[in-house]
Amino acid sequence: MNTAPPTRIHPTAIVEEGVRLGKGTSVWDNVHIRRDAQIGDDCIIGGKSTIAYGVAIGNRVKINSYVYICHGVTIEDGVMISAAVVFTNDRFPRAATSDLSQLRSSDPDEHTLPTIVRCGATIGARATIGPGLEIGAFAMIGMGSVVTRSVEPFHLVVGNPARAVGAVCRCGEPIYRFGQADVPVQLAPPAAAPSPMITCSTCHAKYHIMDQAVHEVSSG
Repeated sequence: MNTAPPTRIHPTAIVEEGVRLGKGTSVWDNVHIRRDAQIGDDCIIGGKSTIAYGVAIGNRVKINSYVYICHGVTIEDGVMISAAVVFTNDRFPRAATSDLSQLRSSDPDEHTLPTIVRCGATIGARATIGPGLEIGAFAMIGMGSVVTRSVEPFHLVVGNPARAVGAVCRCGEPIYRFGQADVPVQLAPPAAAPSPMITCSTCHAKYHIMDQAVHEVSSG
């Protein structure tokens, strides 16, 4: 007996030919999913979001309302994309040819740059993600940030342009703050000499942090 939850598609959503939707995935109102996009199991696609052709999305991904995901983006499992996030795929876009005589095609070309969001990452509301980047596993991007360079795993980045200010646990809890001159400072009550081994106060996962490189030693 098949007990897998059904795929749910709101009647106002547009799902083009060749799209794959996994089991238990919900597509809400006025979503537009372009041809050949691949979306895994148990995902949520929030209202008014647009997913371009050929985008690949893993399992258990949550996409809030008004998100735009362009061609060339790959999103791994367990990613959170908050409301009004925008992805881009061209550093120097133009609408027309240089003599303005023809509209340029929207198909990918040599200027189209791929972006990948690794497993477990979170992108805060209204963040903008530049082209050709990698967002590391379990990284967290603060709301309203403009990301112009790749983000390391477990890093917390904020601002315009986004800069790394600390580290977060896989559970989302902040665990470390980077200080001036790249000297790491604990977010928890500081010890006399900060240790490179940090334990999350929420889930007790352990991390080794040195020179802003974050390595998970054990999960909580």
